[in-house]
Amino acid sequence: MTYASTVSSHGAGFAHLLRAEWTKLRSLRSTWVCVGLTIGLTILLAYLAGKGNTTDANEVGPQRFFAVQLVHRPLTGDGSIIADVTNQEDTGPDAKSGLMITGPITAPTDSTQKSVGGKTAASTSAAYAAIMVTPGHGVQWQSDFTEEASGSKGSSPRWLKLTREGSRITGYESADGVTWTQVGTIDLAHLPETAEIGMFVTSPPTGVKTVRRSPTSTDSSPDYTLSTAVFDSVHVTGSDGEPLTGTWKHLDTDGAPRELPHDSVAGSFTQDGDRFTVSGAGDLGVQQPGTGGDNDAVRDSLSGILIGFVAFSVIAALFITTEFRRSIIRTTFTATPRRGRVLAAKVVVLTALAFVTGIAAAVPAFLISQPLLRANGFAPPAYPTVSLTDGPVARAVLGTGLVLALLAILSLALGALLRSSAAAITLVIALVLTPLIIGPFLTLGGEAWLKRVTPGAGMAIQQTRERWDDAIGPWAGTAVLAGWVAVALVAAFLQLRRRDA
Repeated sequence: MTYASTVSSHGAGFAHLLRAEWTKLRSLRSTWVCVGLTIGLTILLAYLAGKGNTTDANEVGPQRFFAVQLVHRPLTGDGSIIADVTNQEDTGPDAKSGLMITGPITAPTDSTQKSVGGKTAASTSAAYAAIMVTPGHGVQWQSDFTEEASGSKGSSPRWLKLTREGSRITGYESADGVTWTQVGTIDLAHLPETAEIGMFVTSPPTGVKTVRRSPTSTDSSPDYTLSTAVFDSVHVTGSDGEPLTGTWKHLDTDGAPRELPHDSVAGSFTQDGDRFTVSGAGDLGVQQPGTGGDNDAVRDSLSGILIGFVAFSVIAALFITTEFRRSIIRTTFTATPRRGRVLAAKVVVLTALAFVTGIAAAVPAFLISQPLLRANGFAPPAYPTVSLTDGPVARAVLGTGLVLALLAILSLALGALLRSSAAAITLVIALVLTPLIIGPFLTLGGEAWLKRVTPGAGMAIQQTRERWDDAIGPWAGTAVLAGWVAVALVAAFLQLRRRDA
């Protein structure tokens, strides 16, 4: 098919040039075929994602975790323990260092441990009460997984005290070890006469550790980091107020937490008189149902645009290569000698069409896939219900149009540089899809680097929640793609100025 420029050689304004370029673009029969394929493929893949993805994140009920490094000794009858938590390593806001009294605990075995959401759920049923310091929540009181209370804000240094009077357990805090403030108390009627009393440290995972086993297989689990605390001036006294002596023992109450099937993080302790250094990892408390989901359901709904772009890249490249192939570009440049203005007009027209096409694909893709995903388990509380008016969702949907527009401009610029549709389309698709093709054969670090430096980084605009495999932030990824586009456009402009049409 042929078309002719409608722009006169003299007095042609940019608006007239835009109109002429739009006429050229819509005159290509392949334009609407590619637009339809882009929208159709994106929606189809969203439907398949909605039907094919499932999760059981909401099927696990509340789980108790009693995984701490406990340095303990027996206490028969009434008594107390006092310690100055002089230092606590901040490995996360929920890291815990404090004093505990509990019933007898037996060393766990692999057969008594069970994994829930990547963490080891407590296999002990021992009664306990604990007063602790946390980096993010200050002084906390906890007992038997249910009773909770808060003390002062701020982390270590802090004096802590735990007392037993019959079945009544009380926790205190102090700034100087002289004036004490009660934080919590509980009646542990089922605590045996001889209990274990001592110090504990634990630290929940704050990230995910992943290793690549093969190009098609990775193993992921919570990434535990040992937290270390220093307890000074530790004293245990009996019912008569006299210090108790004896040997301290230590135990990972639920076994060393596992990062991966064959890895574990074991706690430890050292003693120097009445000063103890204790390291531990794990968790103490209750994990509510629905906290195990980490999929990005919004990104899953919209990621089909990457395949839709393959279709759109065809029309983006043809928009300029057709003129070179049929020598129509000479007529265009005769009518508009300022070749940069021609390229700019093509960019504006193509950007508008690509952006609208991206939105027209993203909105129905999101609306169709979300109910299907919710029916397959991607529902509250693990996956809160989202809508197009939510900030991150709106950014992802509008960003889909933006990314499609940037990728289209990249195709156009490569077409101007190479003057070959096949070469331009092949190159832009290779640049965008390279991380998906060769990434699985690299280390996870190598794959992440590739995702950060290639044009496909722009797809990060669709991220709405943090995941272990996120290589770059939404706007940083978009900036990387925009950088590729800018370089390609400058090169295309210089090429058009230097080379004969």
